[in-house]
Amino acid sequence: MDATERIKSLLEQRGWTAYRLSKSCGLSENTIATILKRNSLPSIGTLESICKGFGITLSEFFAEGDLIEVSSDTKQLIEYWGGLSPTQKKTILELVKNMNQK
Repeated sequence: MDATERIKSLLEQRGWTAYRLSKSCGLSENTIATILKRNSLPSIGTLESICKGFGITLSEFFAEGDLIEVSSDTKQLIEYWGGLSPTQKKTILELVKNMNQK
């Protein structure tokens, strides 16, 4: 999927208009409309602004599949996870599995 199609898809998923996106990302409505109507390729700077407006990163923008929004708590868990040993990770996974069974 190209960048223009991805933007259109994200707008549709959120039920947003080009106007709503322009207000969210700080770009003019004309800039957004030009990208969408003429299928023009946005610059990296413009694309970064659009991603900020959607509340996603550039990597999420280009990721294949469904977007998963991650809360700040989940991000913190992921950061801590990287510092655990394999044994610690196994223990934590077992703990979480047991907690979810109740």
